[in-house]
Amino acid sequence: MTLTHEQVVLLSDGGEPIGVADKALVHTTETALHLAFSCHVFDEAGRILVTRRALSKRTWPGVWTNSFCGHPGPAENMESAVNRRAAAELGVALASLDLALPDFRYRAVDASGVVENEICPVYIATVTDALQPNPDEVAETEWAEPRALLAAIAATPWAFSPWLTLQLPQLPFLAR
Repeated sequence: MTLTHEQVVLLSDGGEPIGVADKALVHTTETALHLAFSCHVFDEAGRILVTRRALSKRTWPGVWTNSFCGHPGPAENMESAVNRRAAAELGVALASLDLALPDFRYRAVDASGVVENEICPVYIATVTDALQPNPDEVAETEWAEPRALLAAIAATPWAFSPWLTLQLPQLPFLAR
């Protein structure tokens, strides 16, 4: 399901909200700094879920990435936004949700020139539900051993989203 008028929160360089913009219009070659989030989902066995972005995605189509990500709405609580996107992208309810990297920020440019420019708190979560991925968001899913995923990212960073390659090594329990 694609929301036609989803809005993102625009931020000052210092991270203060300064306005809102239509999500479909904000991601350009000159994307304004805005608020987002990223979530890494683990199962009961300690495996991490990676997803391959749908080929229809505007940025980084077909690239392997974190479990899911998104943007909170202008008046939406961040945890509510994370739970909303878990349901929308993966068809699951989160069993637990913890903030892992509160100050993560990045800017990246994809092959088409579209820029991601986000202050993007990073969460870790667990699920016990069976995945029901939304094909408009997710082309494939894979449960991976975290250390094996780190090794794959180190060997072939071009096969993964830039935010995944930056976030995963920083997760407190993996950064040893």
